[in-house]
Amino acid sequence: MNPAQRQSEGGPAVAQASSLEPTDVQLAARVQQGDIAAFDSLVCRHLQRALGVAFRLLGQREDAEDLVQEAFLAALQKIDSFDTTREFSPWFYRILVNRCLNARKSRSRRSTVELPRDATSAVASPLLDAERSELRYHLKRAMQALPVRQRTIVNLFDLEGFSSPEIAEMLGISDGTVRWHLHQARRVLREALEPFARRKA
Repeated sequence: MNPAQRQSEGGPAVAQASSLEPTDVQLAARVQQGDIAAFDSLVCRHLQRALGVAFRLLGQREDAEDLVQEAFLAALQKIDSFDTTREFSPWFYRILVNRCLNARKSRSRRSTVELPRDATSAVASPLLDAERSELRYHLKRAMQALPVRQRTIVNLFDLEGFSSPEIAEMLGISDGTVRWHLHQARRVLREALEPFARRKA
């Protein structure tokens, strides 16, 4: 079989087609030019992860859904300010995270419900093992005892899989500051969970 035949049967041609998928930045640039359908594509790409992030920060499904919708609307309204020489994801999640942190201060709490499985992050983390075990209750208490900034960074890094530079851009702080807070938070969590981990062992 010659190369042309292989391509016609979906070999290299398929890989080449997948590489033509527009990036987030390219889609954002199209939105800036008035292509609203491109923004729909961005929403589809980031919706589930955005729900996971918002739920981690707010703890309530209804608030998370509301804030995600507000964040996407705000992103659309501010799209002309997006710098297409940079990555779209940190820019959008900075909008979302800021709204979530503000909502924590101002919104009355509603009863918490479980996060749907399809809204959780697929990124693996050692903390997820604890969440799924009998240590979940103690982990939740230890997380709540952290300062808001450290709790936010742990949620974004360990549970949602963002990098420290991405988190730095979201929160408007340096990468080194993110890593320092992450180190301090992990130390506190380890110390808080150690007695229960020893008891389980």
